[in-house]
Amino acid sequence: MRMLAALLLIGSPLSAAEVPSGQEVELHEVLVDAQDTATYLRFRFLAPQIAAGPTKIDFGVAGTDMMHLCNSLALPYVAEYALKGDRIVISFMDRITEFGVPDPDATQYFEQFRAESGVCMWDEF
Repeated sequence: MRMLAALLLIGSPLSAAEVPSGQEVELHEVLVDAQDTATYLRFRFLAPQIAAGPTKIDFGVAGTDMMHLCNSLALPYVAEYALKGDRIVISFMDRITEFGVPDPDATQYFEQFRAESGVCMWDEF
């Protein structure tokens, strides 16, 4: 059984973030995705520069940005709102997509982390 809850972000100071690469990213939504075996805290960012083109940010660069966002944005957010989850997933999308609905035209990157001793540790899917 899967339960999905979206958290309201209106008026939140977390609507925009700075990342090491300098690309523009914007927090689109935070989802609490409770599945049978684990609960995922999903932080979904609009990141237009990951789209194909001459200024494309590749996955290697985006991965560093995602680690930064996990530590600087997701962990404080989780603490502030007392969220409970087994994993934090940071995702970048070049355009707004509906969660869980395939969009073959969209570019999306994902990284999964676990919180250990107050820091994000990369965790394989």
